[in-house]
Amino acid sequence: MKSKTSAGLLLHRRRGDLEVLLAHPGGPYWRNKDEGAWTIPKGEVQDGEEPDLAALREFAEETGFQPQGERLSLGSVRQAGGKLVHVWSIEADWDPQNLVSNMFSIEWPPRSGRMQPFPEIDKAAWFDLAAAHRKILRSQSEFLNRLEHALAGGR
Repeated sequence: MKSKTSAGLLLHRRRGDLEVLLAHPGGPYWRNKDEGAWTIPKGEVQDGEEPDLAALREFAEETGFQPQGERLSLGSVRQAGGKLVHVWSIEADWDPQNLVSNMFSIEWPPRSGRMQPFPEIDKAAWFDLAAAHRKILRSQSEFLNRLEHALAGGR
């Protein structure tokens, strides 16, 4: 049975304006989707694993980058499907051109009997907050609000 809990890491940096790093899901279902399709790199929390450590592990697995720094908790949100997502943020810079994502396999095309591999993340990019609000999955936009509030001194 799959866990109903995920943990993720939202990188942020300041290049004049505050920017966040979002990931575009890989695979055929997401191929032609853009606005409202991007996500915070995240994944399943394993049994007995601390959620903040799961967030770091998942980020590294999905991007190939292991950020260092103080983790700022952005709390959790329950998504429409029932999954509880915990997110932390770290201030770090990284070049998305260096993306190396882990892979998953699904039957594609459907009912073809052929399993095909796809990257969990097919691209990542930095966005200012206005653009990030347009790009991110609606259920995760609250994390952008919380990050902005926390960095403005409202911890």
